[in-house]
Amino acid sequence: MANFVTIEAEARARAGKGAARATRREGKVPGVIYGAKESPSLIALDPRLVLREIHRGGWRSRLYEIAVDGAKTRALIRDVQFHPVNETPIHIDFQRLAAGEEVRVAVAIHVINDGVSPGLKRGGVLNVVRHAVDVYCDPEKVPEYFEADLGTLDINDNIRWSDLKGTEHCRPTIVDRDFVILTVAAPTKAAEVAETAEAAAPAAAPAKGAAPAKGAAPAKPAAAKPAAGGGKKG
Repeated sequence: MANFVTIEAEARARAGKGAARATRREGKVPGVIYGAKESPSLIALDPRLVLREIHRGGWRSRLYEIAVDGAKTRALIRDVQFHPVNETPIHIDFQRLAAGEEVRVAVAIHVINDGVSPGLKRGGVLNVVRHAVDVYCDPEKVPEYFEADLGTLDINDNIRWSDLKGTEHCRPTIVDRDFVILTVAAPTKAAEVAETAEAAAPAAAPAKGAAPAKGAAPAKPAAAKPAAGGGKKG
């Protein structure tokens, strides 16, 4: 049985930009619930509830029960629009869920056992190709995340879709290959290359007037120039 998060909302009577602006002036976030072959439902939510869910992460696959006047509607968050300046939420879209009808969701990847990975212990670099995977699931069986177990991964090893845990009730939108989720890459050689280049660079000439390097032969004095207009001949 899937877990649903309940959030409270109020019904809105009117649609349109003017009605949405009026809802925002009242300190609420206008929203809509659509889908499942039903008419859209107009709602208004507390902006603190919207921000709480967005900041929790994984909200694209989280299941919700939206309570409006005692009635509850199961839905997924499909889109959140933000103000371009202060980044507060200004509109939210929910997709209504219908029993037995698959939905497309983006399920986050949760990495485990990275601290015991042989490759990472030897200096390997974790390269995450996909932070989430788009899948089709029954609304009652949408997982909160998929697990990627790094416990046995060495350098140049990877985890693919078939290696993930928690995918039993889902099918990926990519069907033509067993796609890569993450890899453990070899350690970077940039530092070694920089050290080699520095060692191979020729030593710079000392500045004029500077003391000679330790062990270097002292510079020979320049020959004196003859005085101008030499002495009288006897």
